[in-house]
Amino acid sequence: MAQFVIHDLDDLPAAARSFIAAMGDSSVFAFRGAMGAGKTTFIKAICEALGVSDVVNSPTFAIINEYGPMADGRPIYHFDFYRIDKPEEVFDFGYEEYVYSDALCFIEWPEKIESLLPPGYVNVYIESQSDDSRIVVMERP
Repeated sequence: MAQFVIHDLDDLPAAARSFIAAMGDSSVFAFRGAMGAGKTTFIKAICEALGVSDVVNSPTFAIINEYGPMADGRPIYHFDFYRIDKPEEVFDFGYEEYVYSDALCFIEWPEKIESLLPPGYVNVYIESQSDDSRIVVMERP
């Protein structure tokens, strides 16, 4: 679908704009990468490029953060499932209502709920390189 290279933090705004241009009609994005790969940092840049003025940070303990609204009035939901032990736990906070809405959903650690990802989601792989750059690849499963 799309690939971007982020050499340093100065590249983030342009990479975020390129990501937004490549999003198409998808609304659920599964961010995959090792701890420290830059998933939250990239999501923050995307939110900023979408005009969100809220503070964007990792919802590691809250599980979900809501940002926005964007210029079109829709919110962004940012999930971090790192602390989820069983996929069924996400039903306790209404996961399906979020991902089947028309809001943008950015999901960190989607591996924890793989079987519950909705049709049409997009994988976003972030891989740290030896020179500290990041390669970001977007693709449909």
